[in-house]
Amino acid sequence: MKRIAIITSGGDAPGMNAAIRSIVLSCHDENIQCIGFYHGYNGLLNDEFSYLSVDLVAPIIQRGGTILKSARCKEMHQDAGLKQVANTLTKHKIDALIVIGGDGSFRGMMALQTYWSGNLIGIPATIDNDLACTDKTIGFASAIHTATQAIDKIRDTANAFERVFIVEVMGRHSGHIAFNVGLATGAEAILSFENCNIESLDLVKNDLVTQIQSQKQAHQNGFVIVLAENLWPNGPLGLQKDLQDTDNIESAVCVLGYIQRGGSPCPEDRILATELGIEAVKAAKDSTGVMIGKIAGQVTRHCIIRATEQNKPVDQALHSAYQQICLGA
Repeated sequence: MKRIAIITSGGDAPGMNAAIRSIVLSCHDENIQCIGFYHGYNGLLNDEFSYLSVDLVAPIIQRGGTILKSARCKEMHQDAGLKQVANTLTKHKIDALIVIGGDGSFRGMMALQTYWSGNLIGIPATIDNDLACTDKTIGFASAIHTATQAIDKIRDTANAFERVFIVEVMGRHSGHIAFNVGLATGAEAILSFENCNIESLDLVKNDLVTQIQSQKQAHQNGFVIVLAENLWPNGPLGLQKDLQDTDNIESAVCVLGYIQRGGSPCPEDRILATELGIEAVKAAKDSTGVMIGKIAGQVTRHCIIRATEQNKPVDQALHSAYQQICLGA
């Protein structure tokens, strides 16, 4: 093992820089040269790279985003693009490629196995926390922290005006952020894929209206709804319109959006990224097609196919807590 390459791919997540730093420092300890390609797989297509030194990465553990930049790459869905990436890796005599990213990035990595014989290692970094074979992905804890702080501020205004607020959080098609943030902020309602039947949203809305009316009569305070993105038709504005048109309930909308991806990673993400980066370098010596994760306090290796194709549901304990604390309030 003489040379390892790194890319950060897909949506950025707080802690990606911490993972880069960990890999480079581990490579230095093992006398392995480390190369970073820019803009995800696009950097491999366009041969855009730099050598990563200890001095370069030493001070980046606290920085959000990624010094290697990130992007999505449609060419990775085509044989020509995969072959070009393989040619670049071969040209630079890369022994292993470490991909820091999420589901889509790992699928590109799996497709690359057809055209390149080097070792391929995945490090899960996505705020959505939707990859199996790891309790948490890099960036998830920071996104929860950021969203919680934002909703705490919204709560002050909601209570001051005794108003309904609809706050949309990210998660793609997963409710990990919605449930964790909803419980952390004491939201009166959490609407996510795991507890809402998308075929019966009228019933969901009727139950929500009953909660709003009951809460106003009992507490005279604001009512915060945490809504998972991609759940409600036309998003939070669609839910706002439905509440207004059918039940004359006024509400305000706040879409947290990309604020959840940015900012300095929290200590938990910095530590997780460091642990996974160290293990990724170890795995690169003798494994391929694996994702590094952490389960029940132990750093693990799992087949990348299992990590991407196995469903990762929201913890049932969070469902139970919502039923008891939020709905029972």
